[in-house]
Amino acid sequence: MSPLFHHSPNVCRGSFPSSKCRKLSYSCDVIDWIKTDTKAMLRQLITLLGIAIALSASGCGNQTPVLSSANTAEGLRFGTTNTNRTLTAAVLDDGTYYFFYSVAANPNQIAGVIQGIGTSNNGNFTSPNTKDFGIGVTVLDATISADYAARQFLNGSITYSGAGAVTFTSSYNTAYDTMSIVASLAGVYTGQAGSSGGVQTANVTAAADGTFTGTEQNGCMFTGKVTVRTRGNIFDQSITFGGAPCFFSGSTFQGIVYFDIPTRRLHMAAPNSLRTDAAIFFGTKIL
Repeated sequence: MSPLFHHSPNVCRGSFPSSKCRKLSYSCDVIDWIKTDTKAMLRQLITLLGIAIALSASGCGNQTPVLSSANTAEGLRFGTTNTNRTLTAAVLDDGTYYFFYSVAANPNQIAGVIQGIGTSNNGNFTSPNTKDFGIGVTVLDATISADYAARQFLNGSITYSGAGAVTFTSSYNTAYDTMSIVASLAGVYTGQAGSSGGVQTANVTAAADGTFTGTEQNGCMFTGKVTVRTRGNIFDQSITFGGAPCFFSGSTFQGIVYFDIPTRRLHMAAPNSLRTDAAIFFGTKIL
């Protein structure tokens, strides 16, 4: 008899005939084996369940990653340029980037946005299609070449076609790694709306569902919608302008939104489809 079958020593006590005793003994052995096998299966199931829980807790389950890529320039960085401007630089997971830059020596006033699509390769970030959307000026063509360390620095230069170069340094901001929640943008913002046509005072009111409305000083009205991106604490946006007197009358643009919690500042930028101009808003949350 196999050692998996455990004989019960008390089965044949009493006056049972030997043949019945043998049958009963065999039946008990089978029952004991079934019990033993069932316990073993339960132990294996509990072990597998524990492994699954541990893997899920360590991030090996089917979860959306929060941290930026381990080998690209992706992320949010704050820095400065050699022209004494502050820089808020966002490189998204698809390589698209938006660098918001201030007026020289005045971090409280936006001067423009640099935008394009770049490639990360072994610590070098390059972009051949950079556009500098300066407020009140014509868009400028440029290229970017920078060195980076993932989730650390991004330092390089922006070289303009026939107009010299600007260098910049920046360091990683872990705000990019926090979960993005559309409702966190809800509130009223006042600041500056800009484009190649100039700058004027504007207000933006954002709702908890991601919709927003805005009014510029000249009476232009616009509406839009903010949505969460797959990764990073940066939002996508779609913005639509009303009729006259809007500079972008009847147009709809796509771009990004970033809200800096410590300073309560909202950064919004959306280039047109031809990338010949961009709608920019930079404001402070007041309600």
